[in-house]
Amino acid sequence: MSESLNPIAPHDLPAFITAPGHTDVLMVVVGIILIGAVLMVGNLYLRLHSLPEQMAHKSQKLQFEIVAVLGLIALFTHIHLFWVAGLLLAMVDLPDFGTPLRRIAGSVDKIAGVPPDDEAGEIAGESTAHAVAADTTKADAAKSGVQSHA
Repeated sequence: MSESLNPIAPHDLPAFITAPGHTDVLMVVVGIILIGAVLMVGNLYLRLHSLPEQMAHKSQKLQFEIVAVLGLIALFTHIHLFWVAGLLLAMVDLPDFGTPLRRIAGSVDKIAGVPPDDEAGEIAGESTAHAVAADTTKADAAKSGVQSHA
């Protein structure tokens, strides 16, 4: 039997129509392009989704953790407001309120005569230890400079 076209079919068929039993090249090419496009869009989506975490990575640990949690919530719930909130939080540098408050608390404890905690010294770090040492040196110098009236 010879493979001939149906007499009703047009004789000039487009190149993308394949003969029965042959591989459809156009379908294979479109399938490969579709898989590549899905992988590229997924990669772009995940990179865009992790943008707030990358921005907040250089900030404080608490701020980074909050941004990371907001990003995960946005990823799993598809509520984009969480992602926007995480992005805005990552863009803003929060001031460090903890260090001045620890120094104030340490000064008040010193004025009250309460012995300093070892844990507070470890939490505050070396900069607070140097600042306290400088404060005590200044206070000792001021005490020795003041003459008594007795």
